[in-house]
Amino acid sequence: QVQLVESGGGSVQPGGSLRLSCVASGSHFSEDNMGWFRQAPGKEREFVATINRHNFILYSDSVKGRFTISRDNARNTIYLQMNHLKPEDTAVYYCVRFQSPTNTWGQGTQVTVSA
Repeated sequence: QVQLVESGGGSVQPGGSLRLSCVASGSHFSEDNMGWFRQAPGKEREFVATINRHNFILYSDSVKGRFTISRDNARNTIYLQMNHLKPEDTAVYYCVRFQSPTNTWGQGTQVTVSA
């Protein structure tokens, strides 16, 4: 059974940085397509970034140039380095393993950006 555990969330001032981690277990991680989504209060969950097993990367327009997704297959971990954070980045951030027929989601980690 695949499990994902996120960490690294917290509170930061605008302009600050955080790095999120997501450790996967129970899968052949190097073959997995992974990503990050986020959900702000009262809003739908939205795409942030994805990295596939070939290290092909996509970002949402709202985070492009500020966030960096990466993976370490030796540690079964993906990361989301978040720089120049804005109040609108405040959300619960979820790690996801894309799979058919049902994706696997982590429990989420809270990121709060406020002065």
